Amino acid sequence: MFRSLGALVGDLLVVLLFVAIGFLQHGTPLTSMNLFLVGWPFAVGTLLGHLAIRAWRAPFRLWPHGVFVWAITLATGMAVRTLFGAGTEVSFVIVTAIVTAVGMLGWRAVALFFTRGERTTARIEVATEPPRGDDTAR
Repeated sequence: MFRSLGALVGDLLVVLLFVAIGFLQHGTPLTSMNLFLVGWPFAVGTLLGHLAIRAWRAPFRLWPHGVFVWAITLATGMAVRTLFGAGTEVSFVIVTAIVTAVGMLGWRAVALFFTRGERTTARIEVATEPPRGDDTAR
């Protein structure tokens, strides 16, 4: 449960960081209103991505979970921006795709690396459990 929530928070932080860096790069004031106005389409996409792929099942997996959450985030964010008349120039789409992919897949790769011992221990415990009796055969 906490991992899946952590995955959602991690992805939302990537979106927030992407938007904040964009404002700083373009000399736009970094206000909470600006962050919200630009970031909400991508935050909605992130939520939809987590729900669509059921990311809580394996929140740190790169494939297919991380890739699908990223793709749905990108597609939803750009679609909503288009619907509301915000910019979706090709250069913006490319930069958004690259930065969010590196962020969303990058933190997952780091999380997989640091939790590899936990996964190995869990596999060993499952493999060494004694067989359970079949209660339905009576």
